[in-house]
Amino acid sequence: MEIDELTKWILSVDRRLLVMKEIHENELIKTSQIAEKTGRSLQNISHAVRELEEQGLIECLTPEKHTWKRYILTESGVKIFAKFKKKHLFN
Repeated sequence: MEIDELTKWILSVDRRLLVMKEIHENELIKTSQIAEKTGRSLQNISHAVRELEEQGLIECLTPEKHTWKRYILTESGVKIFAKFKKKHLFN
């Protein structure tokens, strides 16, 4: 995907944007924490995490674990999030 296509893909489903925002703001966070902070179900957030991970925008730091996994933005994820901030999608 091109960056523009990827940006559109992220923006097309708000849970993806919420997950990226929470990971950006907290740098290292678990899916359960994101669900709690955003008021979304764990399943909803887990789905977004899988999608973002498949696109190479986030990375799991503890892939050997089955629970309590922690995530960070990848370099690509940081670049795209910076683009969102530049367009004033976030403060």
